[in-house]
Amino acid sequence: MSTPLKYTRTQVALHWSVFVLLIVSFFSHEGMKRAFGTFLRNGTAEMSTGAYVHIIVGIIILALVVWRIVLRITNTAPPEPKGGLLGLAAKAVQFILYAVLVILPVSGLIAWFGGVHDAGDVHEVMFTIGWLLVALHIIAALVHQFYWKDNLLARMK
Repeated sequence: MSTPLKYTRTQVALHWSVFVLLIVSFFSHEGMKRAFGTFLRNGTAEMSTGAYVHIIVGIIILALVVWRIVLRITNTAPPEPKGGLLGLAAKAVQFILYAVLVILPVSGLIAWFGGVHDAGDVHEVMFTIGWLLVALHIIAALVHQFYWKDNLLARMK
């Protein structure tokens, strides 16, 4: 099997879809936070549109990330542009980002549907780590594109 120069259209669509849904999740998380707090205090939740959106988007993100992982395992990926320590760091960040993108919605689902406060705490921590990793991912892509000028972004078009 030859090594492709780009990701497949499906992989690209999944990548950008998860990114957009993460933004929706970010803007809907306050509604979910209020609903979860009410649920923990009273045993019932006052559901807002934001809370519903957050739950639905989280489930969709989980499904898309699992699909993306399956495709990553079953399809050959484009070659990495940098080797050595930078290549190892890129692989580590990518692995951790995938892990966070699975743990984040799973912990949210366990917190909400299982009423597990600790899972909610894990969800909050993963939320912060996830955004830090997304920012690092974006910065690294921009460094590749504009400093090293290796046209890395073309792999994800």
